[in-house]
Amino acid sequence: MMRRIIAAWVALGLLGGTLGCSMAPVAPHQEAATPPPMEPSPSTTSESARLKDALTGREMSPSEVAEVSDRLLADGQALNDQQTMARLELVILKTLKDPDKTHRAVLWRNLGIIHYHQQKYKQAEHDLQSANELNPKNPRTHFYLACLFAHKGRIYEKSGKTRASQQQYKRAAIEIGLARKLEPSNALYKQDIKQIIQQENGK
Repeated sequence: MMRRIIAAWVALGLLGGTLGCSMAPVAPHQEAATPPPMEPSPSTTSESARLKDALTGREMSPSEVAEVSDRLLADGQALNDQQTMARLELVILKTLKDPDKTHRAVLWRNLGIIHYHQQKYKQAEHDLQSANELNPKNPRTHFYLACLFAHKGRIYEKSGKTRASQQQYKRAAIEIGLARKLEPSNALYKQDIKQIIQQENGK
C-alpha cells in the first residue's frame, strides 16, 4: 500500500515537470483525476487584499493602481484568479474617474486586458482603443488589439463570413506589426498571431 502511495507521488511529480509557461500540460493525454485548481500565490493574495481595501476604504493613487495592475496582469496565475481580477476591474474603473490623467492610458490598457481574458471582447476593444488614443506607442496595447482582431477574425471565419474575417485578420496583422516595431526584442510579438489565438482556444 505504501509503495502505491509513493509511486503516485512520483508520477504526480513527473507530470508537474511537463507543464509549460502557460501552465497547460504538454504531455500526451492520460486518464487521470483532474488536479485541484491552483491556489493563488502569496503575492497575488496580498495584492487582492490590497484591492479589497481600496474598494472598502483606503484609497489608492492612480500610480499605485497602474503599478499593481501591471504586476498582476504580468502574472499568469493572477489572471486565473477571478476574485482578484473582479476586484482589479472595479478599482481601475473607480480610478479612471480620478481627475489625474497621468496613468489613464495604462489603466485603459489594463482594463482592456482584463476584459479580453474575461471574453468581454466588445468592452476590451473599447478599452484598448481608448488606451491607444492616449498612447499610440505602447506595444502591449497593440499586441492585445492584434489578439482581439484575430479572435474576431476567427469567429467570422467559423461562421462563413470570409470577407469580414479577412478584414479582422488584416487589422490584426497591422497591430502585431506595430507591436513588433515598437518592441522588436519581445519574443511573444514575433509569434504568429493566429497560432496564439488557437493556443488560447485550446485547438
